[in-house]
Amino acid sequence: MKIAFTASLNSMDCQLNKQFGRAPGFIVFDEISNTHIYIDNQQNNQNAQGAGIQAAQNIINGGANILICNQCGPKALKVLSSANVTVYISPIQSLKDCIHDYNNDNLKIMKVDQ
Repeated sequence: MKIAFTASLNSMDCQLNKQFGRAPGFIVFDEISNTHIYIDNQQNNQNAQGAGIQAAQNIINGGANILICNQCGPKALKVLSSANVTVYISPIQSLKDCIHDYNNDNLKIMKVDQ
């Protein structure tokens, strides 16, 4: 399973970033190999619109099955859901705490119809 997180840094020790579409980047953590990659998302910071949709495409291209974020817009959520990426909402906390909450079913799934 590959879990994507909104992130400001290329480090599993960072905090979840509160933005989605204009987050500085994303960390995609591979639970099996215990490794991660960083996907730069800086190009979306200048977009007047469509940042969430492009960010969703970055998550999909990174191979993630799950996204843990603080918020996600409806258009981006539709794109992610259509690619079978499950979106979980988390408070701002460390990525390690996000993984712990995910593994203990303490995160809420965001549905397209919400």
